[in-house]
Formats: sequence, structure tokens, C-alpha cells
Amino acid sequence: MTVETIFVGTEILLGNIVNTNGAYLAGRFAGLGLSTYYQTVVGDNLERICEAVRQSISRSDIVILCGGLGPTQDDITRDGVAKALGLNLVTDEHSKKRIEEYFARSGKTMTENNYRQALIPEGGKAIDNECGTAPGIVIEKDGKTVILLPGPPVELKAMFEKDIVPLLSEKTDGVIYSATVKVCGKSESEIATILDDLINGDGEVTVAPYAKCCEVHLRVTAKAEDEKTAKKLVKPVVKEIKSRLEEAVYTTDDDTTLEKAVVDLLLANGLTVTTVESCTGGLLAGRLINVPGVSEVFKSGHITYSNKAKRKLVSVKKTTLDKYGAVSAKVVKEMARGATMFNHADVAVAVSGIAGPDGGTEEKPVGLVYIGCSVCGEITTAEYHFTGTREKIRECAVAEGLILMRRCILEYYSRVTFGEK
Repeated sequence: MTVETIFVGTEILLGNIVNTNGAYLAGRFAGLGLSTYYQTVVGDNLERICEAVRQSISRSDIVILCGGLGPTQDDITRDGVAKALGLNLVTDEHSKKRIEEYFARSGKTMTENNYRQALIPEGGKAIDNECGTAPGIVIEKDGKTVILLPGPPVELKAMFEKDIVPLLSEKTDGVIYSATVKVCGKSESEIATILDDLINGDGEVTVAPYAKCCEVHLRVTAKAEDEKTAKKLVKPVVKEIKSRLEEAVYTTDDDTTLEKAVVDLLLANGLTVTTVESCTGGLLAGRLINVPGVSEVFKSGHITYSNKAKRKLVSVKKTTLDKYGAVSAKVVKEMARGATMFNHADVAVAVSGIAGPDGGTEEKPVGLVYIGCSVCGEITTAEYHFTGTREKIRECAVAEGLILMRRCILEYYSRVTFGEK
């Protein structure tokens, strides 16, 4: 059974809004065992909506349209669908009454154009909107199913989960289950080499890598008659990936971010942390502080953008700055050492670099970043060369700061465990 989506809205085409509904629905289709090969975005134009619907129903079993169900003149999704299917628009009295009751409860003035939301193609079924006024619509015609959903994500998701999932479940002959393996500290090409037989194999379980900022996420997927069977197929493949990639795998939990994995590691070992940042300007501290429960481990964060601040706040020596420059391994080492001393923290991460677009030299180009990490007095420094915009360089520096912190903690406790300390 194939499904495809049409997202209606000129604002999407112009980039005024991000189409988060697309990612949400694609993920849900996979979980329901539906195959999806096309996503279309079309502006608020009757003829183009009509053409998009005709093309979609010619190649897919189920077509879902999102957006354009509001009360204004440019909300013409229902008009385009009706025209494409050769149906008249009629008033759904139940929806009309619900719209009137909504405005009566809210105390808002209801204008005449709100009744447009009660129009549905003849023969269609209205789906109550528990979070708004525009009802959804389901149309079954000539063996095809056309579904109209409101555009606002909170309305779309509530309606989809409550009313559309049961409908689609009846049309599928199996489920698709996916597990995610999140990896850091290894490049996509390195991972692809290690897992070549799994990624390029022709078995019933597929492994697909997706590159993120300084991370790689592996999607392990299987299709079966039920979720239990699909999970049983996926489980040994995930186990094999973890065995090959070892500590580079930081989680198999969809909801766990890199920063949460780092905070969990700090909590598990009873460690406190402080940050001292130059080019990242507090972004590293911000990612850590996004994690609930971080207050148990996070002591302080310093932004030492100027040399004066580096000297005053974390005691970087003037002679070190003069000899090696602010962007150097020597300076981030002293930044990390000073941060742990002044804040009595077990762990410190220091970042200094050239984010650009100006300030680079032949010796120290834009994108050069040094990161230092101190764990219980042991300091490790690393040099990085990032490319891209100022924003991208800073984002990469933060991610690598988290990765270095995680690696240093793991290595420290590995040595302690094996009696090397």
C-alpha cells in the first residue's frame, strides 16, 4: 500500500515556514508499514492543487493533503480536491454546528467566512478537529483514499493520531520498525567501511547512515507482519553494530541527544563540569543546560572572548598568549586547567578558535579551533579544522567539545578500571 503527501501553502515554497509536518508524517507512515515515494509542495493555486491531486492519485493508493483548510479565500485545498475528483462541495451540518459552538465558547466574533470550513466534497466524511475549527476530510473514491488534514502541526498531529492512524492501520499488511544507533567520534566514511556488509547487504534488515553535525545516525529497519517480529529482526543487527563500533555508539535511544549522553555520563560518575569558551560564546554551556537534571553536575560557564578575560577569569598566562596566540593548544590547556581550579570542578572543557568570516591568516586560517578537556587533572587538547559559515564552525566546535569530553571521561575511567592510575 502506497501513500504520498501534498503540502499546500505558498509560505512553504517561499521558505517562510519549515515544513515539519513532512518529517512527522513520513516517520509515521514507516511505522505503519506504508510505502511512500513522493512528497509534493504546491502553492495556493486552484489549478496547481488540482493537478497535483490528479497526479498523486494516479500513482498512489492513499493521498494526504495538509493545509489550506482555513476560512480565507486562499484556503482552497478542499476546492482543488473537489475539482480533481469531479465532486461538488456541500455543507457538512455537523461541522457547521461545531464551528458555531467553538466561537460561542471562546467569546470571539464569528465571521461569515468561517462557514467555508464546513464545506466538504460530496460523499466525503468530516473528521472532528479537537484543537481548532477546520475539520479534516476523508474521501473514498474508485479504490483510492484522499485525506485532507489541517496545516497547523498541533491540529494535524492530534487528528492524525486519533482518527487517521486507525484508518490507515486497516489498509496495511504489515509494519515497518526502525531502531536508531547514534554514533560520534567516527566519520561517515569510516563507519561505512566498518559496516559495509550491513549497509550494502541484501538481507531483510536495512542499515542506512545519516550524517549529522559531527555525528552519524544509523537507521536499522525491518518490515514484518507485526511489530514484535520486526523488532526481533532488528535486534541482532543493532547488537552487531554496537559490537563493531564499540564506544563510538553513544545511544540507541531516539530521544537521547549527544549532550544528554554526556550529562548522563557525568551523573553516573559523580562528576561536576565547567565550561570556558571563546569563539563559541556560551553555546557549549547552552547545550548542556538544555538537558533536564544538569544542575546536579554543571557548576559554571565562562565566556572569555578577549585575552584580558582569559587572563582574569581562568588565569591564562600573558606569556602564553603572547608566544602562542589565543587560538592555540597551549592556551586552551591553561583555560581548562584554570577553569577546574577556580570552580573546583572535576571536568572542564575549553574552546578557542577562529570562526570567521574574518580574522584568519595563512598560519591560522578561519575554521581553526582548539579544544581542551580536563578530567580529574588530566588535560587533553585537540586541533580541528572546520569549514563553512561562522554559524557552522561554531556549531561543529560545540559538538566536538561534547565528543571530546565524552571520550576523555571514558578513557580516564577505563584506565582507572584497569589499574593504570
